[in-house]
Amino acid sequence: MSSRPTTVYAAGAVLWRMIGDDIHVLVIHRTEHKDISLPKGKVDPGETLPQTAVREIREETGIKVSLGVPVGITDYIMPNGKQKIVHYWAAEVTPKAIQKSKFVPNDEVAALEWLPLATARGELSYEPDKEILDNFAALVREGITQTFAVIVLRHGKATSPSEWRGEDSTRPLTERGLTQAHGIVRTLAAWKPKKFISSTAVRCKETITPTAKALGKEVTLTSKISQDSFEAGTADVRDVVGKIVRKRKSTVVCTHGPVAPTVVRELALATGTPRSGALDQAGLLDTASFTVVHLSATHPSSGIIAVETHESLL
Repeated sequence: MSSRPTTVYAAGAVLWRMIGDDIHVLVIHRTEHKDISLPKGKVDPGETLPQTAVREIREETGIKVSLGVPVGITDYIMPNGKQKIVHYWAAEVTPKAIQKSKFVPNDEVAALEWLPLATARGELSYEPDKEILDNFAALVREGITQTFAVIVLRHGKATSPSEWRGEDSTRPLTERGLTQAHGIVRTLAAWKPKKFISSTAVRCKETITPTAKALGKEVTLTSKISQDSFEAGTADVRDVVGKIVRKRKSTVVCTHGPVAPTVVRELALATGTPRSGALDQAGLLDTASFTVVHLSATHPSSGIIAVETHESLL
């Protein structure tokens, strides 16, 4: 009796930039397959999908990117009978990133080509790629290609209150929690956050610091999103969220399990986004897990563009 085919996971992106007055997207001409596709690649052991997307884009195109809004998932059967599931994000390419690219034709990718949307769709070899490009084109029509991310992060596994004699806010991460804090660095870095905001609780500071340090950023501490303030009725999540939305810079907010749903809810309120079960669910996070809320950088009234939640692998 034959075993069930293994599912292959992969990740990639629609790379885009302005050339003149028009948006162009990048397609790759693959050497061995002699086809034209969007850049993507298989997940390496221990990788998360966002990590894979950033790594594969750099390997195939030489371009370093930060991820934008998710633009869809393709699911198809490969010629060898295995199922392949590919997650895609949009990713704006800056002139600086292009200048720094060291791409040369190789055994995997023969050429890179920037094309207008309609032209790119006609050139792509596979229908699933065209569907992803259609999803991106819908965002272009709505004028919401430029986005920023608000990453709502719950702290890692902390020492149990029953095992801690000090104040609750001083409870540190356990060994597992510290491992989680370091384990999420490369995944969080996929969005290249510019600002880091944390509850004043030690367990939150210890969770967010490795990523901030890796990106050369400082952490802003505030009791306005701490669990102590939340339970005492003195928290001010709305103030913190309002400032993030106004500044329109990708930001990590590290807080607590009971507070995270309110952060997501305030993001919805600040952008006029109707409440939904999916949004409510996005605020319910396990330790070291996070939800990425994508907002338009140019059209604030567009509301929340997309939401994605990532669980800790540790």
